[in-house]
Amino acid sequence: MIILPAIDLKDNLCVRLTQGDFSNQKIYASNPLDIAYKFEEDGATYLHVIDLNGAQDENLVNLKTIQIFKEKLKTPFQVGGGIRSLETAKRVLDAGASRIILGTVAIENKALLQRLIQVYGSQIVVSIDARKRKVAIKGWTQDTEVDVVELCKELESFGLETIVYTDIEKDGMLKGPNFEDYQLLVKSTRMKIIASGGITTYDDLMKLNEIGLYGAIVGKAIYENKIDLKEAIRCLQNVSSPV
Repeated sequence: MIILPAIDLKDNLCVRLTQGDFSNQKIYASNPLDIAYKFEEDGATYLHVIDLNGAQDENLVNLKTIQIFKEKLKTPFQVGGGIRSLETAKRVLDAGASRIILGTVAIENKALLQRLIQVYGSQIVVSIDARKRKVAIKGWTQDTEVDVVELCKELESFGLETIVYTDIEKDGMLKGPNFEDYQLLVKSTRMKIIASGGITTYDDLMKLNEIGLYGAIVGKAIYENKIDLKEAIRCLQNVSSPV
């Protein structure tokens, strides 16, 4: 299992939100490249980048930072936030993202999702956010009755290869992830599953690795010095992954 350290961009600053609340943010760096360099030096093999401005209003304010990442970093990165059209998908990929992450649009416009998978294949990732295994959309503000497992099976039938799964109630709370949901998803699909939300300790990472996940996004736990990225990567390299 790989660790994808998270970089959330807002107005070209590196910030973190708590449970997706834009009014509850903390700035960690005025130059996100400094954070990215540190993650690269610590051994990260993939970065997880979210454009919060894009997520909020589809304005790609942070495209310049994404271009700088491509120019300056050796490490590939995936980008999400505000990607709701073929045009925007192309712009973000052309700027340097190795993969792009779709959120609500993948649920509401499945024709677009299928088209993007047809054009870009494994470069397309879908982020699924849920409360009690029911999908939430529109920045977690709208709950649905869509079952997470059924949705994953449908997306897999489209040819989707990778999902990011977030238990909203765990995100940013530093109280551990929802292991039960991840176990269920691993049993229910052959897609690559990336865990997101609540990962706080090395033990959390070991348990997720044992479940058989492809990756785990770690954000606040790194920024709040609860997990040392270099040590976490070393720990995972010293155990055999079941996948």
